[in-house]
Amino acid sequence: MAYSRRRSYEPGHRPKFLVIIDETHECARAVRFAARRVARLGAKLVLLSVSEPPDGFEWLGVGDVMRAEAEEEAQERLEQAAEIAREAAGVQSEHAIRMGAKTDEILKLIEEDEDISFLVLAAGTASEGPGPLVTSLAGKAASTYPVPVVIVPGGLSDEEIDAIAG
Repeated sequence: MAYSRRRSYEPGHRPKFLVIIDETHECARAVRFAARRVARLGAKLVLLSVSEPPDGFEWLGVGDVMRAEAEEEAQERLEQAAEIAREAAGVQSEHAIRMGAKTDEILKLIEEDEDISFLVLAAGTASEGPGPLVTSLAGKAASTYPVPVVIVPGGLSDEEIDAIAG
């Protein structure tokens, strides 16, 4: 797939750091890192929450109720992440909520917003590995992304993140 050219540094544009927001503990590590980099560079922060659409519940409006609940949960996660960004670096964030397959929705948002310059994720610290999104993006899929993928180690402390992010 051919992607639109990034316009982050053209007149009237500013680079954006995109962070995927989910229910994992390490997600806060990615938000803190990105917020600190955004503040340091004068960039912008975009927080994206993606929910899988309900399958097989289209009867009697159950699917609509499930979508509304998923959107409400996503909004709550975005607000919590936005608070982390404000506390860490005093930055405000843009929010996006999508329904669909996570990797597909990430790519769609990057394609739609030519100012997105970096995708920031945090690696999990569990024995199962860094997490499914990091695993898929750090492998073969990473070479197909139109922006660099930054993976923040999930075990870093606030002080360690601040020391490397600015």
